[in-house]
Parts: sequence; structure tokens; C-alpha cells
Amino acid sequence: MIRKDITPTPKKSPGFFRRFGISLLGGVLGAVLTIGIFYVANGSLLAPNNQTASGSPSAGNTKVSNMKVDVNSDITDAASKVQDAVVSVINLQKQQSQSGLGGFSDIFGNGNDDQQSQDDSGQLEEASEGSGVIYKLEGKTAYIVTNNHVVEKQDGLEVLLKDGSKVKATLVGTDSYTDLAVLKVESDKVADIKPATFGDSSSLKVGEPAIALGSPLGSQYANSVTSGIISSLNRQVVNQNDEGQTVNINAIQTDAAINPGNSGGPLVNMAGQVVGINSSKIVQTESNVSVEGIGFAIPSNDVVNVINQLEKDGKVIRPALGITMANLSDLSTEQVSEIVKVPSSVTQGVVVASVQSSTPADQAGLKKYDVITKIDDTDVSSGVELQSELYKHKVGDTVKVTYYRQDKKETVSVKLSIDATSLKSNSQKQSNQ
Repeated sequence: MIRKDITPTPKKSPGFFRRFGISLLGGVLGAVLTIGIFYVANGSLLAPNNQTASGSPSAGNTKVSNMKVDVNSDITDAASKVQDAVVSVINLQKQQSQSGLGGFSDIFGNGNDDQQSQDDSGQLEEASEGSGVIYKLEGKTAYIVTNNHVVEKQDGLEVLLKDGSKVKATLVGTDSYTDLAVLKVESDKVADIKPATFGDSSSLKVGEPAIALGSPLGSQYANSVTSGIISSLNRQVVNQNDEGQTVNINAIQTDAAINPGNSGGPLVNMAGQVVGINSSKIVQTESNVSVEGIGFAIPSNDVVNVINQLEKDGKVIRPALGITMANLSDLSTEQVSEIVKVPSSVTQGVVVASVQSSTPADQAGLKKYDVITKIDDTDVSSGVELQSELYKHKVGDTVKVTYYRQDKKETVSVKLSIDATSLKSNSQKQSNQ
């Protein structure tokens, strides 16, 4: 007989079930309390979980502050007074075309295949850009001052206004010596623009703030503003333009950033007045040393004097002595002792290299190898300084010239009866005869 071992389920008493229910309920309540405390401690029961993949609990909630900052300053006020009057000046020139027969020209005997000539089509292209400033509205005409080198070799001119519109401009006159030019446009094109005003450059102080406005690198950056200070005054800046003419500026030096394209734009004081016209900067010395923060502007008092003459005559009429000259300091010791023969104490001055007939110098008795040391009561040590003093006078004035003829010191009055343009014209006529 097979016997199965079956263990029957024991029968439970009513007290047993009551004790079991109470124990089970206590365990459930304990578990719930434990889990609740855990979630509260981790901030997960009372607040939603903002945790993102980036790990930042507030990702995407960055906002712009609504705090308003008052940024008005002397510079912003000054710029706002003149900014509308600042323009870009666009120099247009005729297209250049290659003459000859290109690569086959040598075969046919024309070896000038690199020679360029103007395109007869008359189509103008943008050749360069500079800056300028509107300084006067008069009747149907608005006047703009800029640099001479901005408009050199132009066949046409355009002016880009602050609002982005372009208007045709006409050249009124130029002065290569001071590197200034005046343009004009129809006043109805700029009727809403308040012209800039000129301040007194003679009252400038070294160290006072100044701002430069213009179009550095062209109209792409039109109406840019840079700030700095007046670094120095009365800097004698002499160079030559593209046509070989002497440019002589008794300049304001500034460290406000001036770059190609700023030429002709205004240098402005904190009253918003134009105290200079930006003209040039030093980029590198003769010894290849890089330079920063040395820019130059033509003083406003000189600008006003020149542009008034350009408006009236289209040119500046300056007196001439009628001599060619050399700096005494450029001569060798042998040349000074054997040819000029001035005393050894005379080391600075201007040597008369030649005297043109029937000129003020000729009529006053100046001769070759005389050494001029003064114009009126001002010492002159170079041809540039002599010109600068001479050009402070007008045709018709009389100046006192102090000079050495060998070892003898002389003084003579010279009547400035002719202008430099007439002298140049007469000289060219004589050379052609």
C-alpha cells in the first residue's frame, strides 16, 4: 500500500487573525511614512522635478534685465550734434583699359602692352573713399570740407549721407599745400541736416578729450566714432602728395583712432564743434618701427581761412619770393666753407639756390648763395619753415628778410607782389622758350 504523507493546514483561531491584521497594518503605515520622508528630503514630493539632461535645474529661464542705464556722456552728446553732418566722399574715376594687343603685342612690334589709357566710354568707377563734413547751407548750395588727397584725380564725386542715400557732388576748389578741398551739393538733398560748426582751435589744451568721426576703411563703416585726447599742438607735418606737391600742416596731434577712410572727417571737441579736419597718421617710422595712436588733424582756424578762399576763388592765393632753395643743414661742411661761406656760428637757415628774374626776391636784391635766417622776427631753419611764415601773408604785403651774404648779415624789405601760381606759370613759360 502506498501511503501519501499529506500535512493538513492547521486551523487558526479568531485571536490569531486579529493579531495578524494589526501587525500587517503597522508595517504598511511604517513603509508609507519612510517613503514619504525620503521624497520630502529630496524635494520630490512638494515640487516638480526640473532636472534636465544638462544638469541645470533652471535651464532655459535666462532673461534680460529690465534695468535702464543712463549712458549719456560728453562724448555721446558731442557726437550727436555733428554726426548727421558727417558724410562719406566717393572718388569716381574713369575705367582704365589696356592698350596694345595683349600677349601678342611684342610680335607686332608694340612693346607697351602694360600701358594703360582711359576708357572712352566715360563710365566711372569708385576709385577710393574718404570722409567729409557739411559745414554750411546757403541758398541752393550745401558746402562740404574734406581733404585734397581724398578728391585727387577724380572724374566725378558722390557723397554718401547718413541715411544711406547718395548725391552727386561738385568740386569747388582744392589746396594741396594744406590738403583741403571744398565740395558742394544741392541743398535740397540735405535740407534736414544741421551743418556742423567750427570751434576755436587756438583754445585747445593738451589732454582735453576729442572724438574723430568718419568712414574708416570706406562707407561700409560710415559714421564711425572714435575717442581720444588732444596729444599735442602745433606739430609740423610735412610730406608729399601723389603728384609730388609739398603738403605742410601745422597739425593737431591726437590718439583718437584715425584709419584710411577717416581722411577729411571732423575732429570734434566736447561741445560738438569741429576743431580739426583729420588728415593723416603715422603707421611706421623710417626704421620700420610700428606706431599706434599718432594721428594728425588740420586746425579749424586754418581750415576756415582756406575754405573761405576756396569758396570765393576756387584756389588759395599765396605770395612768392621767386627763389629755389636748400636747407643749410643739408650741405656738407666743405660746401658751407667753400661756397656759402657763412660764419661757423650760422648752422641753420635757407640757402638761396637760384633767383628768378623780375620777382620780389630779385627786386629786393637777394642773390644766389645768400642764407636766409629770418622772415620778419621769426627764425627759419628750413624751406618748409620759410614757406610757412611766408604763407601767413597776402599778396601785396611787405616782409622783412634777414640773411647772410657770406660773413655779412643783412636785412631787406621785400614786397610780395606776385602769387605762387603766377610764378609757377611764368617759370613754365620761360623754360619753354
